[in-house]
Amino acid sequence: MSEADEGNPQAEAPARRSLRERLERLSRMALLVFILASAAFLSAVTAMRIAIHGREVTMPALVGKNVSEASRLLASQGLVLRVADRAYSDLPINVVVRQTPPPGMLMKVSQQAHVVLSLGQRKLTIPAIEGKSLRVSRIELLRTGLQIGEVSVFTTPEVAPDTVVLQSPRPGSSAATPRVDVLVAEPRPEGALVMPYLIGLTETQALGRLDPASVRHKENYVTAPQWPYGTVVDQTPRGGSRLAAATTVELTVAH
Repeated sequence: MSEADEGNPQAEAPARRSLRERLERLSRMALLVFILASAAFLSAVTAMRIAIHGREVTMPALVGKNVSEASRLLASQGLVLRVADRAYSDLPINVVVRQTPPPGMLMKVSQQAHVVLSLGQRKLTIPAIEGKSLRVSRIELLRTGLQIGEVSVFTTPEVAPDTVVLQSPRPGSSAATPRVDVLVAEPRPEGALVMPYLIGLTETQALGRLDPASVRHKENYVTAPQWPYGTVVDQTPRGGSRLAAATTVELTVAH
C-alpha cells in the first residue's frame, strides 16, 4: 500500500476482506480435521467393540443330547465339552443330564462346558462295606459296578487303620451315582518332642524332665571323678534334637 493509500478506507477494505477469507479458510480446514479425527475415533471404538463381542458366543442347550451331538454343537461355537461326572437317570446312556453354564449364557470362545452324562436307568443296591478295609471295599464295589468316591480320614485308636467306618450312600439303598463315599480310620500320629539338654543335672533332675513325657530311658553309670557324684555327663540323643515317642533316651551318670 502506497503512502497515498494510507488512511484511505477504500484501499483498506480489500485487505480486510483478504484477511477474513484466510481466517475462514483456516476455520474450515480446522473443522474438517476435527470431523475426520472424530470419525476415525468412532470407527476405532466400533471396531474394538466388534472385536470384543465377536469372541463371545451363546451357550447352546445340551441337556437331552447325546454326548457326540453335544460335542459337535459346542465345537461349532468354538467351545469345548468336558465330562464332569456320570449319574443314573431315566435318559439313555451317554445323554447329557445336566450342563454348566446354563443355556443362553455368553461364553468366550475356547471356554469349557461341563456336563453330567447319563448312565441309564440301571439301579444298583449299595453293599455294606463298613468295617472292611479300604482295599477290600474297593474290590467289592467294582464287582457290583460301583467304585470308591471321596475318601475322608479321621484319627482314632479304637479302629484298625484303613478300616471303613462310615459310608454314603447307606448299605441297601439304591445308587444314584456309581460312587460310594467313605470315612476311613487312620492311626494316631506318633507324638514327638524336643530332647531337653540334661548334661550337668543330677540323675533325679534329669529323670524328672523325662518321666512326665513318658519317654523311655536307660541309665549307664561310669566312673568320672571330675564330675560330682550322680551327675549326668552325657546323653543320647543330643539336646535340642527331635525325639520320637518310641525313642529310648540313654543317660551316662557319674558314679
